[in-house]
Amino acid sequence: MIKVGDTLPQVTFSLRENGENSNPTTAGLFTDKKVVLFAVPGAFTPTCSNTHLPGYITLADKLAEKGIDNIVCLSVNDAFVMEAWGKSHNAQHITMLADGGAEFTQAIGMAKDTGTFGGVRSGRYSMLVENGVVKLLNVEAPGKFEVSDAQTMLDSL
Repeated sequence: MIKVGDTLPQVTFSLRENGENSNPTTAGLFTDKKVVLFAVPGAFTPTCSNTHLPGYITLADKLAEKGIDNIVCLSVNDAFVMEAWGKSHNAQHITMLADGGAEFTQAIGMAKDTGTFGGVRSGRYSMLVENGVVKLLNVEAPGKFEVSDAQTMLDSL
């Protein structure tokens, strides 16, 4: 599993913004930037929709005041789902990034197989990434939501 001090793996993601598709890379998203990345098991799921994403939306301005260039929400969903989920929460200040094939999630050791419930998904975590290097990592225990929330990240900065 990825740890503090590791460089993020180079992968290509899917992103849909304003009705347009793009394929940003790890380098494009994280090089020369200070980024908060948080990952959720699935868009539109209860904890993700009711607490995790809304917390980052609420604190986006305060995170920016601490020098954060971008906030990225990642899930093993497709780009259309991520765009729709972001729109449903007015998450215009969050990059709703799709790791549809779980390439990134598997490469950092955060994949979990939920079987017929949803297949391969991401574990829940947050990280602070500076110029592509992990500076802070908060990984949740299975079924928990205690350390990857926006307030914990803000307090850590």
